Amino acid sequence: MDEATILTGVGLRQPHLTYFDHYRPKLGWLEIHSENYFRPHRPAFSTLMRLREDYAISCHGVGLSLGSDEPLDRAHLDKLCTLVKHVEPLFVSDHLSWSRIDGQHFHDLLPLPYTEQALRVFCANVQQVQDALQRPLLIENPSSYLSFAQGDYHEWEFLAEVHARTGCDLLLDLNNVHVSAFNHHFSASTYLDAIPAHAVKEIHLAGFTVKHTPAGEIWIDTHNQPVSEAVWTLYQQWIDRHGPRHTLIEWDTDLPTPERLLAEAAKAHHRLARHKEAV
Repeated sequence: MDEATILTGVGLRQPHLTYFDHYRPKLGWLEIHSENYFRPHRPAFSTLMRLREDYAISCHGVGLSLGSDEPLDRAHLDKLCTLVKHVEPLFVSDHLSWSRIDGQHFHDLLPLPYTEQALRVFCANVQQVQDALQRPLLIENPSSYLSFAQGDYHEWEFLAEVHARTGCDLLLDLNNVHVSAFNHHFSASTYLDAIPAHAVKEIHLAGFTVKHTPAGEIWIDTHNQPVSEAVWTLYQQWIDRHGPRHTLIEWDTDLPTPERLLAEAAKAHHRLARHKEAV
């Protein structure tokens, strides 16, 4: 398997499990949402373990709530540790966000204020998870639509500090950078120049939706569209400058056919292959 194939992956969603199990398309890796596989006696878990024979698996979490200023959900963390032990994944990742307070979980990845206090809380939680897993986490940059009035850091500075203080790695979602840059009127280039490139182990590519409101246009990270040309341009610029990384196509809602998803992955594969030829 060539390097470009090894580095190219897609998000594995429940409706596509049978297709991947049966046809085993040529890809290097698959990314699951960790919480969907916390019950090892379900058929989906058995399918995942069969797929693991041919693909590297990455565990992408949405429930650790690393930004919450309260103790981590130990039961959740224990389930994640058990999953990681079974799967032995390529990466384990979660988000720069919070989703739990007073024992209540929200089905959203909520934004943090980029303050020193929030940074200390987030880093302490990241370190606790890394200690439990005995491996580094990858932290993904969010998409955002509102900003806090006060903050000590820009988002890119906050992420760089999390890496510096915890030794975690980064999952760079280029669609999220593109969306947030429009919504908050900053330069995507400024953001990407400030991210420690050596810490980026994985790149996410996805689509977004333009929403028109009385207050103006806003871009929403919906993961229900093909990757935009602007994001492909950011991706090409990034790998030209910093080299190839494991690259994932995310498509989470309004799921396409597996063939359509694989066609998007082929676009990443071709860019990775061209980069190798050019070096």
